[in-house]
Amino acid sequence: MSGLPVEHSDAASVADAVIDALDGHIVMALPLGLGKAVSIANAIFARAIADPGIDLTIFTALTLEKPRGSSDMERRFVEPLAERLFPDYPGLAYAEALREGELPPNIRVSEFFLLAGQWLGVDAVQRGYVSANYTHAARYILDRGINLIAQLVAQRGTGPDARYSLSCNTDITLDILPALKARGERCLLVGEVSSELPYMTGEAELPATAFDHMLDGPSRDDRLFVVPRQPVSDADHAVGLHAASLVKDGGTLQIGIGSLGDALTAGLVLRHRDPALYRETLAALGGGFAGAETGPFETGLYAASEMFVDGFMDLYREGILKRPAADGALLHSGFFVGSEEFYRFLRELPDEDRALFSMRAISFVNDLYGNEQQKRADRKDARFVNNAMMATLLGAVVSDALDDGRVVSGVGGQYNFVAQAFALEDARSLITLNATRTKGAERQSRLVWSYGHNTIPRHLRDIVVTEYGVADLRGKSDRDCVVTMLAIADAAFQGELLEQAKSAGKIEKDYVLPATARDNTPARVKEALAKAKAAGWCATFPFGSVFTDEEKALLPALELLKRVSASKLSLASAFAGTLGAKAPDADERLLLARMALDEPGDFSERLYARLLLWALRQSG
Repeated sequence: MSGLPVEHSDAASVADAVIDALDGHIVMALPLGLGKAVSIANAIFARAIADPGIDLTIFTALTLEKPRGSSDMERRFVEPLAERLFPDYPGLAYAEALREGELPPNIRVSEFFLLAGQWLGVDAVQRGYVSANYTHAARYILDRGINLIAQLVAQRGTGPDARYSLSCNTDITLDILPALKARGERCLLVGEVSSELPYMTGEAELPATAFDHMLDGPSRDDRLFVVPRQPVSDADHAVGLHAASLVKDGGTLQIGIGSLGDALTAGLVLRHRDPALYRETLAALGGGFAGAETGPFETGLYAASEMFVDGFMDLYREGILKRPAADGALLHSGFFVGSEEFYRFLRELPDEDRALFSMRAISFVNDLYGNEQQKRADRKDARFVNNAMMATLLGAVVSDALDDGRVVSGVGGQYNFVAQAFALEDARSLITLNATRTKGAERQSRLVWSYGHNTIPRHLRDIVVTEYGVADLRGKSDRDCVVTMLAIADAAFQGELLEQAKSAGKIEKDYVLPATARDNTPARVKEALAKAKAAGWCATFPFGSVFTDEEKALLPALELLKRVSASKLSLASAFAGTLGAKAPDADERLLLARMALDEPGDFSERLYARLLLWALRQSG
């Protein structure tokens, strides 16, 4: 189109215009994560709820929701936190309808990536899920006959001089728009202005004429949805320190979101600032193998990462993210969602520095196709680091779903980057995970003999990293793969796993694990990190936190209670431990007050207060 967008001051007006223009048949794409035009989407959804004659299909991914507790104790912690972090976020109406089982037949919702673990019990979401590599999602959206994109945008200028930035979500929009133009298909592009959204330049910028409608209403100054940085455990830090030894100076890096991503970032910073302490800590963990990278970053790193995570901000500030690609960018990425500090960092950068962080189409970041020669040159010595839920002893990786088919999250770009690691001559895929998890009161191994579902097949096995070390699986026989994986498994599960491998004929019947591999325990990890911790490293929140001091103190106690509550026997034991306990001191009363349990009323609140006090003392 050649004209300027129609400007609106309220979302209902946009909804009316869209429904009229599309004759009530709407196939709406909402960007993944942060970039959804929430007010517009809710207004269109409300119209479709009220009018069964409107046919609405929503295709999206990573629907963000305010955190909600699954128990009364969790709600006491989460609700005040949510009020503080998300004071303006209205939530997406379709998400609430899905949770309540109230989606009418004229509305359908499909996602290709879910907020991890949050939709396991919602059948409508499980049925509507589309399994897709990130780079294929645009194709599937086009095949569905998309006729509306509703996106949050940043704005500069007004009237004919206005320009808009896709900012946090160039990913699929930049792939869809040229495809629609080439097809000659009609599709409305509507924007919702946010003054809080960082204005990203370069390919993220679009002229006003690219849009059909623009909402600049009362929600423009609302705070963005934030993702608080999670606590980093000892096991996480050990994983990060091991993984950091595989990253080459002058190389390329991808990092995922979450505590393991922060642990890797912290490991790289320790290696850069204090190489001697890094080497000593790595050796204590059983790392420091021949060829390990342990020196500071002189040339620095370049990032090619589908998600621009907070960690890249930290690496930039540390002078580690500093190797430019051919176009001058230090980072190419497709989307971001993060902390308020991260958003503020981007907003406050001078334009010339902000241009170092180049938001591109997901096809550019996640694939080598298109300008392949230059991408290969830029992405030298790449280390693509992705998290997993489980890995098998034969090297298959489980990252997105359970063996019964229920989806935990999605494939996203994980397969894309694993494939790139094999397509690039000097690249490696690093799969990171803790060796164990606690489910209820039971400790379980994340390294398993086999599993009914996998995300990455075993023929693409490469490097797996746990807190107990690095397993280099590329090109190894099945027998040697088993041996290598057993060496990074937790000692409590090595015997059972070895017997399963022997039963399958994958390892000789008389094989015995070497003594050096049989001391894989949390206690050894804790001891190995002690010196670094004493020097101020390997902190629970290595890059700060939005949690208050009281909330930080409550987190381990609440985690303990969650585990205990899964077992009636453990819960009874915990209750017995409260009998005769001394009264709370002043500090403990502050923590009880944060949970509104300092003056308990009924029996339930008195019980909660006693159990929480017990957990605080056990975890303190």
